[in-house]
Amino acid sequence: MKKTIQITVILLFSSFAIFGQTKETKKADTYFENLSYASAAETYKALAEENATEHVLKRLGDSYYFNVKMVDASEAYRKLFNEFPNQTPEHIFRYAQTLRSIDKFEDSKMWMKKFHQAKKGDTRGVHFTDEELSLDELIKGKPGYEVTNQRSINTKYSDFGVTDYGNTILFSSPRNRNIYVKRNHNRNDKNFLDIYKVIKEKITTIEGEDSQVRPMFTDEVNSIYHESSVSFSPDRQTMYFTRNNYVAGKYKVDEEGYNNLKILKAEWVYNKWTNIVELPFNSSEYSTGHPSVSKNGEKLYFASDMPGGIGATDIYVVDIKTDGSFGAVQNLGSEVNTEGREMFPFISDEEVLYFSSDGHFGIGALDVFATKKEKGLYKKPVNLKAPVNSKLDDFAFSINSVTKKGYLSSNREGGVGDDDIYAVVELEQPEVVKTACTQIVSGTVKDKKYQNPLPGTKLILKDANGTVVKEVYADANASFTFTLPCNKQYTIDAVKEYYQPDTASFVTTKEQKIALNLNFDMQIISDFAYNERGELVIDIKPIYFDYDKSNIREDAAIELNNIVRVMKKYQKIVIRSSSHTDARGKEEYNEALSDRRAKSSVAYIINKGINSNRISGKGFGETRLVNGCIDNDRHTNSVKCTKEEHQANRRTEFVIIKM
Repeated sequence: MKKTIQITVILLFSSFAIFGQTKETKKADTYFENLSYASAAETYKALAEENATEHVLKRLGDSYYFNVKMVDASEAYRKLFNEFPNQTPEHIFRYAQTLRSIDKFEDSKMWMKKFHQAKKGDTRGVHFTDEELSLDELIKGKPGYEVTNQRSINTKYSDFGVTDYGNTILFSSPRNRNIYVKRNHNRNDKNFLDIYKVIKEKITTIEGEDSQVRPMFTDEVNSIYHESSVSFSPDRQTMYFTRNNYVAGKYKVDEEGYNNLKILKAEWVYNKWTNIVELPFNSSEYSTGHPSVSKNGEKLYFASDMPGGIGATDIYVVDIKTDGSFGAVQNLGSEVNTEGREMFPFISDEEVLYFSSDGHFGIGALDVFATKKEKGLYKKPVNLKAPVNSKLDDFAFSINSVTKKGYLSSNREGGVGDDDIYAVVELEQPEVVKTACTQIVSGTVKDKKYQNPLPGTKLILKDANGTVVKEVYADANASFTFTLPCNKQYTIDAVKEYYQPDTASFVTTKEQKIALNLNFDMQIISDFAYNERGELVIDIKPIYFDYDKSNIREDAAIELNNIVRVMKKYQKIVIRSSSHTDARGKEEYNEALSDRRAKSSVAYIINKGINSNRISGKGFGETRLVNGCIDNDRHTNSVKCTKEEHQANRRTEFVIIKM
């Protein structure tokens, strides 16, 4: 995995920054310490050809290793150990890993044993020398997934980190977003990462096809530095993402001059992502990144190299409280984390934790693993085997528990660029996921009157005793799923603001592969109603105006006060005052008259303390009559009506345009 997407692990190599440096190596050392590994490797290689000192060979191997050039790294390390055998355990481990990545498994095993002997307490040595683990089983065993390169969206750069988002996917890429702004990353002269989107149906396996990849966000999210790894709250109103330490226009570095990564949060307000803030457990002195929110929205998983961890980077979890604050950060412990790198956590709807690691026994550099809690403790992680895992880096794995489809990122051989996005299809669940008999319970939530989908509805699952088991939110398609034990009784309460709750009781069966479908029809609460055009309006008595007048009558003031009451009760709604006339009079005049009536109503409501951003007014003249009292400008189609019938058309409604 290229360093443009990896959490910066300064502690791994900062101790080597001074030792061995000379006047001749100063240029190469500067490249290396600025994490410009491609340039560093080129310069160290030239130095090695003239004078292969221990410092030069070590830095040459590390430059290739950190840039995932494993053939070159193994050759540099071979020369290092031949000329200078007494090396640190970490370099022994790196040499073993490079040998594994170029198919020299027996040599890798020998060097991994040396690493274990040199550092007995390191769990990586324990994992990689376990005689019960079979590399053949990981490489040649029955595959659990199909893996397909999504060539139409991959470029020669690093494309990675997919987030499923309705009928689209989001991912990170350094492809040019604005050809007029040059934003290069000093490590490999590639553009900085931004977040992009593409419709799933446009993705193909044919390289070069136009899949219509577009930037997902404006500059409020896609800044002049790196953005990646997006995750959303269940109601899609809160987004978490990774960015360089660049917040509120300020670029910050740690004590050694490195710009680390942070997790930021954005809120969806008035159809735009705004209120972007960093999370409270971030720091300029270490990195946090790769957030993943649990299905119920109560936990946030992420990776970090914060002090006090087990390895180079560990996986952590933090509680998301109902008021939006966060609990104490917790390390997932030694069953998950090793002295190496654990990164890119993804928590599935079944609460299975998928992550990448180079510290657990695997095929290549970073492998994907899965684990799940049992009685409060994580099980031993299971390697997802080939073809999910390869000889190089495999990471950013995600899966939909219902469709059994997901995504993977990898820099394996045969790809389009540095890192590519692959589609995965689950053929068989990993052992750690398998449980006793379970059944998928799914359904949708719709408006009762018009059957419009209601995404964001909260579904509260209760057992036979009335105890809340789990809470989820309907997705963008107003769908939801639960995976539950067979032959159990449950109740689901569907709850959404502005709607009356609905309840359904059911019993799961032993038919594991049959989805039990539940549909909720939610009815709007009494403060709201639908007009004859299906628009949602505030439910009040009709507001009428005198003929050819726009002033507020006493009876209208009573109803307008009710509008004020409802708007103060529901602080998020935005409304439009829609005013109408009868058909008498000229069309142009009636349109102007209705517009004055709409604005008159708006002025009254604003005067009662409602923010002007929450209400607007528009006149529709005689274009939306509620009866047959028509009359054109030439009176050729005039219909005789009573005063009461004409009065019915002279009305103002208050339409909800945002909830």
